Amino acid sequence: MGGHPPLGYDIKGRKLVVNLAEAELVRLIFRRFLDLGSALLLIRELNAQGHRTKSWTTKVGTFREGRPFDKGTLYKILRNRTYLGEAVHKGKSYPGEHEPIIDRATWDRVHEVLASNARRRGNEARARTPAPLRGMMRCMHCSSAMTPTHTRRRGRLYRYYICLGASRRGHETCPVRSIAASEVEGLVLGQVRRLLASPEVIARTIMAVRQEDAADDAVLEEGEMIEALGALEPVWDELYPAEQARILRLLIERIDVAPDGISVTLHAAGIRSLIAELASKDAGPTAPHVILEAAE
Repeated sequence: MGGHPPLGYDIKGRKLVVNLAEAELVRLIFRRFLDLGSALLLIRELNAQGHRTKSWTTKVGTFREGRPFDKGTLYKILRNRTYLGEAVHKGKSYPGEHEPIIDRATWDRVHEVLASNARRRGNEARARTPAPLRGMMRCMHCSSAMTPTHTRRRGRLYRYYICLGASRRGHETCPVRSIAASEVEGLVLGQVRRLLASPEVIARTIMAVRQEDAADDAVLEEGEMIEALGALEPVWDELYPAEQARILRLLIERIDVAPDGISVTLHAAGIRSLIAELASKDAGPTAPHVILEAAE
């Protein structure tokens, strides 16, 4: 056991032990989310009543004071399977040795609401942010940029990224020509979410970043970096579309599109910036509110 203990538990003898007062707050959060159906309303209520996230002391004796709730911390609580008495390792859940705080029926009802809200936000996101990969894509055949475009047929919107070389010289000159926006965005987003969800991939990414410029990362321990990046994936669906696009621009240097597939090159400097933002936000109540601001 290591890192930041979840609200509702303390770490004793390398095991999770229920903190009775905090456990009641966790149960309140789950109950009120079902009552209100809105993360924003619940956050306002919790903060108005003076509730705060967990205060704890690190192994080296540094005190981390709890702070007001925001959507990032709230969604992290609602999605934390630790409260079911489970332990998660490499994306899979196993029976834990600690006592559960939330019963399965309450968990299932909460996650039905979360899934419904996520579907609604996904539809709204596609309408508000039609080209999150703008400026990142290049056609490998023509060495030309690929730019977003769209067409409407029978009242339905179809989005594409089109090779500028093919656009200028004729589609028959380029085997790439164009690619459906939803297809390439889904592929790229899937790769990014696998990165954020995999401790092994995060560790390799951190190693690559450190090799490029070790001095910039010396202030953060590897465990803190993994925790910072890992905290982003569970709340990805709740982020504003503009924030999702900004994070993609930070993480991705370029996307090369060939006739037989795509290649995504990550941006080491951008990963450093993202880790610094996430880590500074988690550092305490005075940290800048820069990320994990989620949509309602």
